[in-house]
Amino acid sequence: MSPTAAGSRTWLTEADCDLDAFRSLVEQRTDPADHPSAERVEQNVPLYDSDRLRSLAISPEGRRSVQDELVRALSDGPGIVVLKGAFPDAAVVDAASEAFRALIEEERASGTARGDHFAKPGANDRVWNALDKVAVRAPEVFADYYANDILELIAEAWLGPAYQVTSQVNVVNPGGAAQNVHRDYHLGFLSQERAATYPAHVHRLSPVLTLQGAVAHCDMPVESGPTLYLPHSQKFEPGYLAWRLPRFVQYFDAHHVQLPLEKGDAVFFNPALFHAAGHNRSADIRRMANLLQISSAFGRAMESVDREAMANALFPVLLRRKSEGVSEDWLRRVIAATAEGYPFPTNLDLDPPVDGLAPPSQADTVRKAVAEDWDPERLRQELQAGAKRRQS
Repeated sequence: MSPTAAGSRTWLTEADCDLDAFRSLVEQRTDPADHPSAERVEQNVPLYDSDRLRSLAISPEGRRSVQDELVRALSDGPGIVVLKGAFPDAAVVDAASEAFRALIEEERASGTARGDHFAKPGANDRVWNALDKVAVRAPEVFADYYANDILELIAEAWLGPAYQVTSQVNVVNPGGAAQNVHRDYHLGFLSQERAATYPAHVHRLSPVLTLQGAVAHCDMPVESGPTLYLPHSQKFEPGYLAWRLPRFVQYFDAHHVQLPLEKGDAVFFNPALFHAAGHNRSADIRRMANLLQISSAFGRAMESVDREAMANALFPVLLRRKSEGVSEDWLRRVIAATAEGYPFPTNLDLDPPVDGLAPPSQADTVRKAVAEDWDPERLRQELQAGAKRRQS
């Protein structure tokens, strides 16, 4: 069965998981001509210099051109891009790392330390829901980190506006074993049998509801086990039914690529890409990454996030930074990572549309509060009132 034949089916089964069809996709070469803004293609993966992307994206036309290229890379290309120097200020990354380490120690001390989805317990340190934990505990650190322009550039390209950021910190300690190969949320987190009950068009839809990313919080040479990827594997339509099958696991083990990263680099990839965190064979590198799972406004994020608490914690920082002269773009990016940018679902009896087809979102309220220099208590009351209006 060819990959195009699979596209005409209404339902997918394991019988559609043809390894030869898979090979015809993943053994193609990434053409550098398809990625003119990239510095180079390495192991079938385009590597971009983030400063160059910043310069190319200064104008609205340039921004759209860069975003178009990134979207094509994630969808029709290899399914993965490396953005070198995405977080150029080491002090910003280090401050976030300290906040992450404090969370890890806190959860160890309280006995609430967590394991991983696709690795054995004890192989790493994982902080779930790190987004609101850092926002509430260290709002200054959060603001500097999530004001990142490259994060906004690619999230907006893949998902459009009102995207929802969530974050999970993963530290793979020396000796930590590799994850099992997998695809990610949504369909990648369902059982084989359950995934097969969704029609083929949902298998095609699932990858565009989420963008997967990872920010390197330390240098990651290959021996430290940076993530393993199989470029172009996101294009295999029955892939959500294939990744557990032994013949596909064996093929991944034999043909994956693995790229070293430097602190501040970011990797973003299509969630349908076959991938797995690598084995940390180093003697002393505690490989820390901030795993970003960014969701479409039209989807459901995997983690519930207390964005009301986040917005209240960040608001004094936003006011202070505004008085110090940060740009409107800076404020917009931090608010996008903090508050809910989509106004639905809501109770339209209590929360009717205003000046259009939709009521104001939580992010709209925060933006207005910053623009008008509200008192923090006023914002708190408005956010509480908004939450009540959205309840049935």
